[in-house]
Amino acid sequence: EHEDTDLLLQALLEGQNYGAAAAEVTPGPSVSVSRNNPAKRNCLVVAVLCFGNLINFIDWFIVPGILLDIQKYFGLSDGKAGLLQTVFTLCYMLAAPIFGYLGDRYNRKIILGAGLFFWSGVTLGSSFITEAHYRIFVLSRGLVGIGSASYSTIAPTIIADLFEEGKRTTVLSIFYIFIPVGSGCGYMLAAGMAKSTGDWHWAFRVTPCMGGLALLLLILLVPHRIQRRTAAHRALSISGTILERDEKPDVHRTAKTTWCQDVGSLVKNCSFVCSSLGLTAMAFVTGALGMWMPLFLYRAQVVQGIVPPCLQESCNSSNSLIFGGITIGTGILGIIAGAEAARRLRKRNNKADPLICATSMFISALCLYIALMVAQTNILSTFIFIAFGELFLSVNWAVVTDILLYVVTPRRQSTAIALQILVSHLLGDAGSPYLIGVISNAIQARNTPSLQWSFRSMQYSFVTCAFVGVFGGGFFLLTSFYIEEDRKEAQR
Repeated sequence: EHEDTDLLLQALLEGQNYGAAAAEVTPGPSVSVSRNNPAKRNCLVVAVLCFGNLINFIDWFIVPGILLDIQKYFGLSDGKAGLLQTVFTLCYMLAAPIFGYLGDRYNRKIILGAGLFFWSGVTLGSSFITEAHYRIFVLSRGLVGIGSASYSTIAPTIIADLFEEGKRTTVLSIFYIFIPVGSGCGYMLAAGMAKSTGDWHWAFRVTPCMGGLALLLLILLVPHRIQRRTAAHRALSISGTILERDEKPDVHRTAKTTWCQDVGSLVKNCSFVCSSLGLTAMAFVTGALGMWMPLFLYRAQVVQGIVPPCLQESCNSSNSLIFGGITIGTGILGIIAGAEAARRLRKRNNKADPLICATSMFISALCLYIALMVAQTNILSTFIFIAFGELFLSVNWAVVTDILLYVVTPRRQSTAIALQILVSHLLGDAGSPYLIGVISNAIQARNTPSLQWSFRSMQYSFVTCAFVGVFGGGFFLLTSFYIEEDRKEAQR
């Protein structure tokens, strides 16, 4: 009892520095007992956030799912067609720090709702753009990326505030499962709607309806104020009292602490920096795989004589569908396995999280390298090793986010996630597809044009991903050296 009382008093004194989130705690109407069933309420909030995340990533991959139809409609070359996803990614990563700044200072439910409404409206509007206005269509994809950034930046911080550390990894893993599920559904929804209606525009009219439903659920089921989890909140939970305070803008902190100061503090956080660089390596590999792997598999099959060379303008292939199925299956299994491994091993070793990430990155890089080497002789083995490579990549998604949430103080978490998004996309999947293509073109230019060198150029350029994966594992290994100290500092 004495230890709990001391912790409570200490936390209350520390909590005065957190502004509205843990402002002066006095008896009276400002402190109230928790609602009758907070666990049920929290589960409903997570369900709404997961549904929004599903829609988010469906929208990401609608364009790749019907890219051929869009190319024919607007008369685009491959370069201009690829620009659609590049603009989306660039706008997404540039908008993330802005929403991180806003999410740390203003009401997050309002920001989430506004972002959801905005990107759903833009997606619906883009379905009515005529063939003469390709630039407007490109602009619409950029605006969708901005709306998506608001969701990806803020939603994980709400989950972090609703659950204690033990349950948080599990809930985050559920949230991040909808990344591969949404990605695969984006391909299937786009292709299915285009085939069933005979008009690809209808693919852009389904997710806005889903977005409207998600917005309604957000308004009805998510509390207007989400208590930020601070040291004072944890201590009050121990003593049997739960704070349910309004989350108001922290005027005093805003005046004293600028965004640049927040960034400066995060840059000094070695665990945050190293884990973010590890995540960047993951993004680099996944971006390159998502863009080029179906084409690489097709070229490998041509070299083996399994399929004839395609001499027409467009070729139908099942590789994209198979690879999409692998992505969904390994994504779900990997995220669940990563969360469970972290939950079990964390009890034995405080450095378990970064060590899990490092090990999975090393194994993934090895599997991808083997897949590339056997592709010319055994396509079945290639599929198997690609599946294992993606499986071990997926292990890290929820674990990396959980690392960020406990090495960064709550009042900087949205900013930290935003910076992580910016760096991982800027140095990762925003450039890796282009880089792999440039290396492949350079190799082909130095050799006699042939089907063999068409395959080998992609094979050799893909080796870059294996080496980047090894570097990513190294950065996670470095994280393990600093994580205990940074964790204690964040708790203080």
